[in-house]
Amino acid sequence: MSQGPATLDQFDIAGRSALVTGGASGIGLAYAECMAEAGARVTLTDIDAKGAAREADRLVHEGFDVRWDTCDVSDLDQVTRAFDHHVAAYGGCDIAFANAGWDAGNGFWTPEGKRNPAGQIDVYDADKWSRSLAVNLSGVFHTVREAARVMKANTARRGGSIVITSSNAAEVNEAIVGVPYMAAKAGVKHFMRHAAYELAAYGIRVNAIAPGPMVTNIGGGWLKKDPQVRKAWDELCPLGRVAETWQLKPLALLLASDAGSYMTGSHVMIDGGMQLGPIKPLG
Repeated sequence: MSQGPATLDQFDIAGRSALVTGGASGIGLAYAECMAEAGARVTLTDIDAKGAAREADRLVHEGFDVRWDTCDVSDLDQVTRAFDHHVAAYGGCDIAFANAGWDAGNGFWTPEGKRNPAGQIDVYDADKWSRSLAVNLSGVFHTVREAARVMKANTARRGGSIVITSSNAAEVNEAIVGVPYMAAKAGVKHFMRHAAYELAAYGIRVNAIAPGPMVTNIGGGWLKKDPQVRKAWDELCPLGRVAETWQLKPLALLLASDAGSYMTGSHVMIDGGMQLGPIKPLG
């Protein structure tokens, strides 16, 4: 038998602590559930205080060690406070998910393959551009900044894992996706690699999960609410379907745990083959 710990033991995160931004719904909630299910102590944060409280209370009722906090990731002071509260509750931070995101709307094509006048660059809403970058790019910086601060400070628990939610939009052009989201996620990918390069000396790993289309509340929950939109996305995907958020949990656990101990700077695509190109042309 080869040397080293048993394979399944490497996925054990029992007793560690994890903070998740944007954890009240969608991908962030899947991360929070995954960490709790695997035995971690979790802080679930979100700008939606009612949603965060509701989901944290549900997980506590199910027997997990979960607390919640309000946090707008575009505000550095709020992110700092959330990490300080987490450290006060759990004595440190082993795992951080920089997940919170915001969708500014359709790109220059609709999912049905028609031109979207409001999504054209020459008329795009500048306030939406600014808000998208504030949440989707600066919010990631704020979260990684504060995670690195508390992880570096706790010398007794050297190291940690930071997992960023990127997107396949960081690597491929998607006419359906709004231009600021595309730009922000491309920036997130390169920022992740830079952070991984810098923080490796401290035993802090930084990786990104790059999902394709997921059934979440982003974009007003259109994949949940509109069967025609869902059908259009299903038909674009080489595997023939968009994903549910629970399908991200095994990858999240890999990157958060010692099973991913030799992974840093990785931008891991999980998009049903969308990076290969749509199964049918748009328009």
